[in-house]
Amino acid sequence: MSDARAWIALENGVVLEGRSIGAAGESTGDLVFNTAMSGYQEILTDPSYAGQTVLMTYPLIGNYGIAEEDSESHRAWAEGFVVREVSAIPSSHRSDMALPDWLAREGVVAIDGVDTRRLTKLVREEGCLRCVISTTDSDPESLVAKARAAQGTDGRDLASVVTTDKPYGWKETYPKSYPHEILPVSGKPIRCVAYDFGIKRNILRSLVHCGFDVTVVPAGTPAEDALAHDPGAIFLSNGPGDPSAVKPAIDAISDLIGKKPIFGICLGHQILSIVLGAQTKKMPFGHHGANHPVRDILTGRVEITSQNHSFAVQEDSLPDHLELTHLNLNDNTVEGMRHKSAECFSVQYHPEAAPGPLDSAHLFHRFRDMVEGAAIR
Repeated sequence: MSDARAWIALENGVVLEGRSIGAAGESTGDLVFNTAMSGYQEILTDPSYAGQTVLMTYPLIGNYGIAEEDSESHRAWAEGFVVREVSAIPSSHRSDMALPDWLAREGVVAIDGVDTRRLTKLVREEGCLRCVISTTDSDPESLVAKARAAQGTDGRDLASVVTTDKPYGWKETYPKSYPHEILPVSGKPIRCVAYDFGIKRNILRSLVHCGFDVTVVPAGTPAEDALAHDPGAIFLSNGPGDPSAVKPAIDAISDLIGKKPIFGICLGHQILSIVLGAQTKKMPFGHHGANHPVRDILTGRVEITSQNHSFAVQEDSLPDHLELTHLNLNDNTVEGMRHKSAECFSVQYHPEAAPGPLDSAHLFHRFRDMVEGAAIR
């Protein structure tokens, strides 16, 4: 790894110098911090991070390298990457390459050797900040101007950027070594159309594990095209950007309510909430990490969850036909809801984790149970 220099500048005027640990060039995006201690590869390959620069709060990143099978999509999606110290020499029998080499291969502009604690506190205190990382520009005034001119995620339909070009089937389930506690479902698989707003591979594995025959479709797929697959269920995936800007998906899901059971996660939760009459807003600094406590109001159980979202559903906007089902215990934001009469529910967090705890993996079984109950009725 070279000693090439890099700089990160925030729109509030802060400029820090560090070391380049990825691709050469410049990148811009909303700066978000992630509190997970591991799982950096899954984070970087999560399409939900499109439009965002990821700052890791854990100080040492990259010590176990990169294992290609751990990627949550076919490429890195984060605009940039910021860490306190990167490990250039991986120590793991599973490692295929060192993290800096992978970042360079994936075209991710990245920096280490900066005060990540300071940057995290700035985001917490001032809210979402646009930033630029550069290996080519060292002028503070120029860098700050670029950060201020950067395009944030507000009002952007990034789901249409990261989604698949055409429908495809998914058959892969968890590997045998996967540490899940949820038993696989036997019996005839249920056809499920999964809307790809930025879907993660572990979501697809979770659906297959719980007995679904999955067909993934592009984000803007009209309702009639989704129904042409003759599904027993509809799944709405995670994804990046502003949920209110994903207009084609909002129109499609509006036409699916009451026709098929629906389960939404993250951006899918937000889109479903909008369709059902609620409103969303951008959070000051969002939830990004693997340690967020959530109470399931229906059971009283508290689960530690994996989260990655910058927008949230406003609780006071929930109409009477929607029931709040999950609540974040850190800030009391909406983490889940269900329709009181139609067969649909959603959660803001990630029950499939990757990375993170699997406390909420049972929700995929809850989805299966709902679909089977609807079929009987």
